Amino acid sequence: MNHFELRDGELHCEAVPLSQIAKAVGTPVYVYSSATLERHFNVLASALREAGLKGEDGGAPLVAYAVKANPNLSVLATLARLGAGADTVSEGEIRRALAAGVPASRIVFSGVGKQAGEIAFALQSGISEINVESEPEMRLIARVAGGLGQPARIAFRVNPDVTAGGHAKIATGGADNKFGVSFSEAERLYAEAAADPWLRPVGLTCHIGSQITALEPMEAAFRRMRELVERLRARGLEVRRLDLGGGLGVPYFNQPEPPSPADYAEMVARVTKGLDVGLAFEPGRVIAANAGILLAEVLHIHLRPEGRRFVVLDAAMNDLIRPAMYDAYHDLRPVRPRSGPTAIADVVGPVCETGDTFTRDRELPPLEAGDLVAFMSAGAYGASMSSEYNSRLLVPEVLVRGAEWAVVRPRPTYDDMLARETRPPWLDQA
Repeated sequence: MNHFELRDGELHCEAVPLSQIAKAVGTPVYVYSSATLERHFNVLASALREAGLKGEDGGAPLVAYAVKANPNLSVLATLARLGAGADTVSEGEIRRALAAGVPASRIVFSGVGKQAGEIAFALQSGISEINVESEPEMRLIARVAGGLGQPARIAFRVNPDVTAGGHAKIATGGADNKFGVSFSEAERLYAEAAADPWLRPVGLTCHIGSQITALEPMEAAFRRMRELVERLRARGLEVRRLDLGGGLGVPYFNQPEPPSPADYAEMVARVTKGLDVGLAFEPGRVIAANAGILLAEVLHIHLRPEGRRFVVLDAAMNDLIRPAMYDAYHDLRPVRPRSGPTAIADVVGPVCETGDTFTRDRELPPLEAGDLVAFMSAGAYGASMSSEYNSRLLVPEVLVRGAEWAVVRPRPTYDDMLARETRPPWLDQA
């Protein structure tokens, strides 16, 4: 469910007409619904609690929102107020989570290429755990921790060799993916970490992909993780936490309906029954995707003599790259729908690449130059992956709450963009 609905013939975000935001801020612009963010987090957290799942402290499981999905500080602060933790993959994301009010004790640090400075910052910040993705990384964490005189609380990300996800580029659990240690080396590394004075292994974690629309691959991976927990304990090693990652899909309008949070939680409860381990989760897309839209304007309609029709928008692939990178489908809705017949068209942007195409041969409602349109389900991996390609200004972001709205990332000026670069002295010499 989301809070983008037609009212009096116009698409609104909660109680705010989208045309009001477009008039004040310009387009393209991302618009997020606080009510949708809150609802999605609460539905998932409630499902986990109602299934009887527990966290490491015996209370509710840790729900660590995947910051990469949408790292806007106001989005993070909205979720932090509900008790969300943060799954981070860089020092910058850790800093964002802390700045948004996420307690350090509810932050986990993942990623395959952590650098010494990032590890030191994570340890000094007192975050919950660092997820180890390889043996060299384990050695590096031990060295950094020893240099600081501060033991590192770690979990091992294990690659369960179960592939899942909506696209090959977001499947992360296969044996040929770069993430995590293999099952064959996990037991050895866990035992070595337990014997290292600067490492405190507390558990295991896995994440097999994103936009997963079936429970079976998740259940297969989670059962393998359970078996590993039991083998480690049989060797006298302590395993206090099992982090099952994220990846639960969202309804992208043209895709299979994903499992509900309740069905997901019930499956986890069944797989982990009697294991007596604290659980953690790292949802991102399932919370943020349908909480945001990208609002754009139709610049013109280009009709070729041979009949091909192009709807040219002011938004481009640098604003929303998912269609170009992942062949992703986003429902496209007019803000003020017109009556009349539909027509087949390609929807494109101004960037100088053929790849700057949002969709081909889409049946669309009547559109004219000056109309506003909304790309639905754009709250995750939209603004977070935007860029200044073609020297286009970064897209701004707006957060709505009821009848109120605020710009939470302003659109920079061209002077702002140019001022970030400096010239070497020899270019200024006569």
